[in-house]
Amino acid sequence: MSSSLAYRIASVLLVLFALGHTIGFRKPADQGEGVAVGTLMKSVHVAVQGSRRTFWDFYVGFGLFATVFLLLSAFLAWQLGGLSREALSQTPSAATWGLAVAFGVITVMTWRYFFVVPGVFSTLVTIFLFIGAWSAGK
Repeated sequence: MSSSLAYRIASVLLVLFALGHTIGFRKPADQGEGVAVGTLMKSVHVAVQGSRRTFWDFYVGFGLFATVFLLLSAFLAWQLGGLSREALSQTPSAATWGLAVAFGVITVMTWRYFFVVPGVFSTLVTIFLFIGAWSAGK
């Protein structure tokens, strides 16, 4: 498989991952026992560096933070997929292997702390990013 195709597949998977994450990360607070937890998170206010926030604010903020990171990663993977073989071989390894290794770590954390669907997405993204990085180095 070419590095271009691997990066483009990873990019599409990352956009789907970002969409699913953005739609889904607030859902637990709308179902079953999650309603009580969400209500409690919305009711507990803390003072942080001169601002008052709820734990729900932190939850939503970090959730959206993850979405932005996923979209940035999709953009970077798409850009890497558009480079010629020569340009890609000249690209710093921090952009190719760094992205792949970061998602390898994310995959481990996803399987440890979350559930099957994000685990599968992060695993597939990691595989294609590693294929892209490996192919770019040839």
